[in-house]
Amino acid sequence: MPILAAAILAFLLAHSAWARSPLVDEVRASATRYHEDPRRIDTFRAGLTEAVKTDSSVDNLIALSQVCFIWGDIRATTPEEKLEAYEQGRQAAKRAVEMAPRSVPAHFWYGTNTGRWGQTKGVVRSLFLLPTVKQEIETVLELDPNFAPVYALAGNVYYEVPALLGGDLDRAEQMFRRGLTLAPKFTGMRVGLAKTLIKKGRVVEARKELQAVLDENAPQNLADWTMKDSRQARQLLESLRGKS
Repeated sequence: MPILAAAILAFLLAHSAWARSPLVDEVRASATRYHEDPRRIDTFRAGLTEAVKTDSSVDNLIALSQVCFIWGDIRATTPEEKLEAYEQGRQAAKRAVEMAPRSVPAHFWYGTNTGRWGQTKGVVRSLFLLPTVKQEIETVLELDPNFAPVYALAGNVYYEVPALLGGDLDRAEQMFRRGLTLAPKFTGMRVGLAKTLIKKGRVVEARKELQAVLDENAPQNLADWTMKDSRQARQLLESLRGKS
């Protein structure tokens, strides 16, 4: 019986590795260059949505969650489309967390999609989700305190949430700065720091950080820099014109 059980387990593991959608590797490869052809995000999302119906492996679920987040940020044209994408990504990552409780990417994408859903819906209207986001941040930090993206998520949470409800600009700044220590070319993190500094009235420092985003010649994620970070940095700099 033990031999049979071992054989079955080996077969299942081998089958799981074989059955993983080839789109998983494509998503990973395209995560930093989706700007070259944003329409491929549509293909990835549709393909992985179908893939998880027959093979809900952790890899497939995490890839679907990631691509749903990108789709919501880049391809969605209405708040309703964004919410739908983030909710799909949230549910996919939640399933991945249940299957792999120590998976850092699973927890990160669960927290990230949940947080973005709440941001899109409205912070006050989605406060019921805040404990979930904070729990996922804490879990990622416990599992891997050097996982830089989680500091961007944490910083944004402390920045977005009103002070009376747990927001904390000092804590937001700490999170962003810690993340930049780990990943200096993470331009989305630097934009978050700049926004925090603006809200704290430190315009000169914020302007410096925003200019650094625009001057970055080797961003950690070129796609994010092209489609989101550089655009937001320019908009923020324009809004600061004449202020000191």
